[in-house]
Amino acid sequence: MSKQHNLEAKRIAGYAAAEQVQDGMVVGLGTGSTAQYAIQRVGERIQEERIAVTGIPTSYQSALRAREAGILVVDLPGVSSIDLTIDGADQIDARFNLIKGGGAAHTREKCVADASERILIVADATKVSECLTAPVPVEVVPYATVGVGRHIRALGGEPVIREAVRKDGPVITDNGNFVLDCAFGTINEPAALAARLNAIPGVLTCGLFTEYAEKITVLIGESEGCRTLTRR
Repeated sequence: MSKQHNLEAKRIAGYAAAEQVQDGMVVGLGTGSTAQYAIQRVGERIQEERIAVTGIPTSYQSALRAREAGILVVDLPGVSSIDLTIDGADQIDARFNLIKGGGAAHTREKCVADASERILIVADATKVSECLTAPVPVEVVPYATVGVGRHIRALGGEPVIREAVRKDGPVITDNGNFVLDCAFGTINEPAALAARLNAIPGVLTCGLFTEYAEKITVLIGESEGCRTLTRR
């Protein structure tokens, strides 16, 4: 898929998800390029249809984009529940397990997902795989980075500190932590691996989302429209 087609597929998926937002909803706003299209379209609908939407951002990036789009932004502690969350994923397997964290926002994304009644995962077709194989982002307290890396290698992973692109040094999350990108090859038991990673002292959250398959619908953007995947 060319870069232009990839962007168009993301736009189609994001816009399709935004059309499922209804007047009065509290909506979780994910982080990443595909989720940004959904935020843009929700903002357009607020202006065009005069609907009321409260947005719960998962990062500073999504909060900034939501405010620019005219969406009322409230932090997670300000609501009792979330009607619908729209978010992306780095990889989606056949059982609707996810790898997230490409935008280093997976801790807040997991908190928002946990509070949500429904979750729409928006993606292009390259993100769908029979099994999870992508590196797993792990948010770690900087003080514990060396020890966490040792534990990850004992689990068969290869941890690499994520480096920033337009600053020297590591990526710093919105929570003030580092991210280790950990390659495990094919992940046959993602829930078991997630439990082991999350139990390591110094780990805040890993990017394996295995708890929310029952809530998830996946929208895949394609040139001819949007394909909806529901869990079998």
